[in-house]
Amino acid sequence: MAGDRATIEDVVVLGRVGAASGVRGEVHVHPFADDPQQWSTLSHWWLGREGDPPALWQQRKLIACSVRNGRLTAQLDGVADRNAAEALRGALVGAPRAALPPPAKDEYYWADLLGLQVRNTRNQPLGHIVGLIDTPANAVLQVADGGGGERLLPFVAAVVLEVDLAAGQVRVDWEADW
Repeated sequence: MAGDRATIEDVVVLGRVGAASGVRGEVHVHPFADDPQQWSTLSHWWLGREGDPPALWQQRKLIACSVRNGRLTAQLDGVADRNAAEALRGALVGAPRAALPPPAKDEYYWADLLGLQVRNTRNQPLGHIVGLIDTPANAVLQVADGGGGERLLPFVAAVVLEVDLAAGQVRVDWEADW
């Protein structure tokens, strides 16, 4: 990657900036990954807004990153006060795929699941994954059926039977009429 910009294909979205923390520009980050502490080993994060063209994602040097009271808090270069931190609220946080460790067996980066087709055990198409929601119990797949409808499927082993990234699909134990 050249300069301080990347293409979306280069960036894996890891979380979303939440509220400001304190008055020195720190931000809380809602992680989309199981091990946000690992992020502190990255030298830079990329910030962008959902739907932004690739040219608008910007690299920011990571000054500090910690988990406090169960929340991820970060200090980024160029974010010197609470106002600057508040301006980042809602921004997506990412990192170049090359800077991230490969996921372990049966683990996936959320970015890799988006767009996958979802089929049930009867091979009926249920739609494609348009988003994921992190809940205290487990992640939830948002599956759009193409006709304006959406299903929310828990991302647990009892429901998600197989993720086949190469084939671009997820097989689930879920009926079409549920």
